[in-house]
Amino acid sequence: MTTRHLVSLVTAVLILSVFVPILLSVWLAHRQANEDFIQELNSYTERVLMRTNLVTQQAKEALVQANKFTGAPCSTAHLRSMRQISYVYRYVQEVLWTDNGVPQCSSLEHHSQDITFPPPDRVTPDGYKAWLTQKNDLGMQHVMGALGSGNYMVMIDPASLIDVLPAGVNDIEAALIASKSERVIASTQPVDMAVWRQMTKENLSTLENKSSLYNLREYPDLGLAVLTWSSVTPLAVQWHRQLLVWMPIGVLVSLLTCFFIVRLLRRLQSPHHRMLDAINANDISVHYQPIVSLSSGKIVGAEALARWQQPDGSWLSPEIFIPLAEQTGLITRLTERVITNVFQDLGKWLQQHPDFHVSINLSVEDLLSPALAAFISKQLNHWQVTPSQIALELTERGFADPKATLPVLTHYRKNGHAIYIDDFGTGYSSLRYLQDLDVDTLKIDKSFVDALEYKQVTPHIIEMAKSLKLAMVAEGVETTAQRDWLRAHGVQYGQGWLYSKALPKAEFILWAEENLRTP
Repeated sequence: MTTRHLVSLVTAVLILSVFVPILLSVWLAHRQANEDFIQELNSYTERVLMRTNLVTQQAKEALVQANKFTGAPCSTAHLRSMRQISYVYRYVQEVLWTDNGVPQCSSLEHHSQDITFPPPDRVTPDGYKAWLTQKNDLGMQHVMGALGSGNYMVMIDPASLIDVLPAGVNDIEAALIASKSERVIASTQPVDMAVWRQMTKENLSTLENKSSLYNLREYPDLGLAVLTWSSVTPLAVQWHRQLLVWMPIGVLVSLLTCFFIVRLLRRLQSPHHRMLDAINANDISVHYQPIVSLSSGKIVGAEALARWQQPDGSWLSPEIFIPLAEQTGLITRLTERVITNVFQDLGKWLQQHPDFHVSINLSVEDLLSPALAAFISKQLNHWQVTPSQIALELTERGFADPKATLPVLTHYRKNGHAIYIDDFGTGYSSLRYLQDLDVDTLKIDKSFVDALEYKQVTPHIIEMAKSLKLAMVAEGVETTAQRDWLRAHGVQYGQGWLYSKALPKAEFILWAEENLRTP
């Protein structure tokens, strides 16, 4: 390249370095103002949905409580029970006891008015009947929502479903619409139904119309739609405010870029090469978190966890570099490096302890790699370790395509490897889902171990595993109370800081040997 061309190129780069950051700051200011506006609207919509779900759930709980009464209908004790329920459950306005759809008594009246409820407008997936009605014991012409189960009905004011104050700076309106009848059940302001029909017809979640931005979410259990909207007029003011923040930054970046452009270009590396260099240089190490028997506290194995230490001594989170490896197509190379390190670290130890195992995490790409099975087999032969000592962990995402993955899993199991399903319960889990999987062990995610007394899903997961005769490993066990609860409910194994954090090779072996020596 001639000097003239080089000067022209440098001049062009400098010009871009001056103007691009400034123009970018203008764009970012507009984008940030727009994103903040949309985020505020989305957040409000989510809060309305949460309120709707809260009110609905409370109504269901009230019905469950009402159906526990075993005394004589409409007796003094019965009326007292219904009044207590109406008093305790904040969003329940009235509790009725009905006979074939005809109210006999309620929390408001000893003898209900002579009215008959029609068939329900909707039946929820969990069997609750729902009405939108003006019938009540007070004879008032006021639309109420009703939810029924058995002989009981509870009345809810529809306005309570959207009774949420905006938390931001913009005025936001909300409406609750019956999807089938297109009836506005509750609204903070009059609704432009043409907008709702357009969004429904075109399957839109957001729409800007007549200087307002609309957000639509469905609540399918009750056949409802939540529509929120706000005027976009304040956006211009917010944009100017953001510009006061971003413009000085853009100018500063322009000046700094002119000085550092060459040095930055030399230092920058693509994510692909950073990851590849780390794998080739063996900068990816492995730590081992013990897996213990909850009944005895003795170690039965360990989970191999990849760790990447940076030049400054800090550790890069696996939540960052594992997705990076997947995105750059290097995940199988990374897994092979982890497997190599596992055998180099613990190959001899596993020979000496044939009853113990190490579990290794595999991605979907790893599972479908024809070379990985041969690679593992080669390591097993070299280190004289049995296949049963190497377990393979996959998340629920690894089973997304059963036709592709199940034959591979069957092959690994025939070779003697145990298959773990990791983080179970965080995806689309069900008994039928588990029945179709060719696995040996279910790992209960830490999120279901935390605050067990508030987790209703955890016992359900445990019962599913028991029904399929799967072993269970609880992750994130940090307290003796968690250990005792899990053990009492039949979970066999656990890992977590109650026993040990993930340890480097030498520290892990010392911990394991000490654990085995302890009576």
